[in-house]
Amino acid sequence: MRTVGIVCEFNPFHRGHLYLIEEVRRRLGSETAVVCAMSGDFVQRGEAAVFDKFTRAEAACRCGADLVLELPLPWCLSSAEGFASGAIAMLTAAGCDTIAFGSESGDENALERLAAFSLDPLMLAAVYRLMDADDTLSFARARQQTAAETLGPVAALLSDPNDILAVEYIKAIKKSGAAMSTLAVRRRGSRHDSLDGEGFCSAMQLRKRIERGEAFSAVVPPEAMAAYTRENEAGRVIDRARLEIAILSRLCSKVPADFERLPDAGGGAGARLFKAIRAGGMLEEIARDATAKRYTTARMRRMLLCAALGISQEDTEGGPPWLRVLAADEKGRALLHGRRDAPELPIITKPAAVRMLDERSQHLFDLGSQAHDLFGLCCTGSSGFKPDQDWRTAPSIV
Repeated sequence: MRTVGIVCEFNPFHRGHLYLIEEVRRRLGSETAVVCAMSGDFVQRGEAAVFDKFTRAEAACRCGADLVLELPLPWCLSSAEGFASGAIAMLTAAGCDTIAFGSESGDENALERLAAFSLDPLMLAAVYRLMDADDTLSFARARQQTAAETLGPVAALLSDPNDILAVEYIKAIKKSGAAMSTLAVRRRGSRHDSLDGEGFCSAMQLRKRIERGEAFSAVVPPEAMAAYTRENEAGRVIDRARLEIAILSRLCSKVPADFERLPDAGGGAGARLFKAIRAGGMLEEIARDATAKRYTTARMRRMLLCAALGISQEDTEGGPPWLRVLAADEKGRALLHGRRDAPELPIITKPAAVRMLDERSQHLFDLGSQAHDLFGLCCTGSSGFKPDQDWRTAPSIV
């Protein structure tokens, strides 16, 4: 039986995600096991997910995933490279032999070439020389320009979000030395925020529909829709206005040294962000004000959340320390049983077991637990909020 890993956020799970899982099994066999490394309550674009991690993991398992593992918080709010490296480390430890991903191009050979280019020290030196010569260029733009000069038209793939992540997944596999193959599945349907005739909708447009209270069942598998409806009726959908106030209140108590310790705070980015906060404004305004030629708005959004959630650069050093199970089906449980004696990473099905791990493991779990509390407190119907739910919630077994 093949075991395929998918790096994901499922924010939320929709028909495009279902298509990816179905295509994996169509190509590799119906018995293929699908293991997902999924972001928790906060995601890589620097914002909260629309539903909490347990709901999104349950929806995925009800729609064909066999096992959903939580990517620890510092890697959820990392750059594309950090996000990919943390997830690939987890999927390797989970025994995956293949990584599957959605791709705008679906061109595995081109993605392999771009990954090899990005790992070549000579090419990286050329990228940094270009940045030194033109201080208006970000690393991403300089890399794409250098790749265009070296590889030709294939460099255009570095402008597509899913292809950029695909390159990072391949890089992470190569750097780790993992014996993994890759499977690129060309995406179908909407690229950004429109709905096409096949019923495929982008995750961004779907989130907008949910937050506006609009119908969205046509673009979501019915098994996932049942979980979303339950959460929506219970008031467990994020209230972004409430969350923004909570985050701003935390940021106002920070001092300059706090921003110097943030991930990606080098080159004056941390100081720039602190200055933007002190100038006032709401979160998106602060992120835009802190954005510079070499500091993207997405990077600033992530740094704002890291500051509010207490994540430091030190927390991102090393790899994820455990495999925390959020949801599983019967096949997923069998996979877990087969990995119990594997030496790579401990498997966490009962949160209390974290107390038996080392200090770093406990600290990282605490970070995720506190973030889950903040998420729960900032949902639309938070009157029944109880803290420490992350320590009390068992995986969903479907």
